[in-house]
Amino acid sequence: MGSATTRVIVGEFFKGEKNPKIIGIGEAPTGGMRHGYVVNFSDAIISVKNAVTSAERGSGIKVKRAFISISGTTLRSEINSGSAIISKADGEVTTLDINKALEEAEDNLNLNNKKVVRGFPISYRLDGKEIQGRLPGMRGTKLEVKSLFITYSATHLEDLLEVVAEAGVEAIAVVPSPLAACDIILSDKQKIVGTALVNIGSETTSIAVFENGLLTALQTFSIGGGDITNDIALGLKIPLETAESFKLGNIYEDYSKKKLDEIIEARLSDIFELIENHLKKIKRAELLPAGIAFIGGGANIKGLEEFSKSALKLPSRIGTCEIFGNTKTKLRDPAWFVALGLLTSQENDNNDRPGSFGNFFKDLKKSIKSSLKQLMP
Repeated sequence: MGSATTRVIVGEFFKGEKNPKIIGIGEAPTGGMRHGYVVNFSDAIISVKNAVTSAERGSGIKVKRAFISISGTTLRSEINSGSAIISKADGEVTTLDINKALEEAEDNLNLNNKKVVRGFPISYRLDGKEIQGRLPGMRGTKLEVKSLFITYSATHLEDLLEVVAEAGVEAIAVVPSPLAACDIILSDKQKIVGTALVNIGSETTSIAVFENGLLTALQTFSIGGGDITNDIALGLKIPLETAESFKLGNIYEDYSKKKLDEIIEARLSDIFELIENHLKKIKRAELLPAGIAFIGGGANIKGLEEFSKSALKLPSRIGTCEIFGNTKTKLRDPAWFVALGLLTSQENDNNDRPGSFGNFFKDLKKSIKSSLKQLMP
């Protein structure tokens, strides 16, 4: 559910095939959402119902369960450390020791009404020495772990899942939108050497940075492509629909291209300043060899690649997805990549260790079902 559009994809997997066959898609304008969170339940529920109905009509399948992506201004990452004393007398490291260290890292987070939705170990140290490769079976006394946690507002997540449930769809799991899209957009090599995935939505922009094959930072900003459309409408005194078309490079009336470019670049400068400041904060400004890949509806803004190269001093490209071969489909539009990634992402598996998001998600679904029953006549 984006702030502007809700998208649904129905896919079918066949034996021996890596990628699913797309058998139905649906989309509908999103109502009742701002910056990725619910502000009007009735409007948001209608949006989901309309998109799901469209997908059902095309696929001939009743959509009862689905993977749900989460985005919005409260989606971000935090890094924390934990440790554990090796439990076995001979000092052999076991998965129990690793889980204890990971749990301590999570327990030490200052969540403040947030929930951990994913956790990833970034590095391990055994008796003060960094360990590369497989850890179980090594021997030592003290294990330390540095972990990255993706967090999200607990209230916003409950609201989103309640909307989906009221629309008649059971959430199988939720997947942070950058993780949903990264596997179909970024190659393993790009994620190893260093790259960023930037999703420019209607009201938010997120940046996810990958290095050594791992997500190392995630941040979301409350600015997006819709702000550019609004600026064009105000600057050129034209309707929003016309401004949106102009933003995408479709100038079919007698307006100054120079003035239009100035308006677009002024707002893109604001977006790129936020991105650059974040990269500076994590010490990766101008230091991502595989550069930046753009997705989301805002990736269609004319001149985005060139302006990004100039502003961020990094290789830049519009994300592409090759799973369709030469097939022409609207799913090649970067605005669809998060929804498409939900079908193919390997991140759909929940981690069910104690204190993890897997258990939180199960408890949350129970509480939502309970509250829905109370609302029924």
